[in-house]
Amino acid sequence: MIFRETRLPGAYVIEPERIEDERGFFARSWCEREFRAHGLNPRLVQCNLSFNRYRGTLRGMHYQAAPHPEAKLVRCTMGRIHDVIVDLRPESPTFREWVAVELSAGNRRMLYVPEGFAHGFQTLEDESEVFYQMSQYYHAELARGVRWDDPAFGIAWPLPVQALSARDSAYADFPC
Repeated sequence: MIFRETRLPGAYVIEPERIEDERGFFARSWCEREFRAHGLNPRLVQCNLSFNRYRGTLRGMHYQAAPHPEAKLVRCTMGRIHDVIVDLRPESPTFREWVAVELSAGNRRMLYVPEGFAHGFQTLEDESEVFYQMSQYYHAELARGVRWDDPAFGIAWPLPVQALSARDSAYADFPC
């Protein structure tokens, strides 16, 4: 695997390192030793799927609060998404900054989202599917979020929003 740290410390774009032949290719998508070697949380306890019918669907920006903050490994297995993370760690030099990465079935990239980050995405194609590997079990009482259009972050989304949950649109402004 090829690990490339984003400008937000601890967040990585991970690309498969392909071994190709006439049949196609083989690549690892996860390795505990390699994740540990890069200082990433290798714990995986739950996997989730998100299927999105329409281009322009927006999901986010979500995170899980202490005492069970979660790291995520996100991959788009069908279609394409504009994947966004926001650093919510108050002690971080990149606090409230965001990064976006295009993930697609074609590029097979993954985004490692460390604890303390909000995560969301917008679909760039109809029928896009996202696969998440999580470091913590889901705790509904700790589910939190920040608004996708909060001026505290100024996230640039590539498309007009076509679908958004009531929960995602109702988050309050982030405290400045």
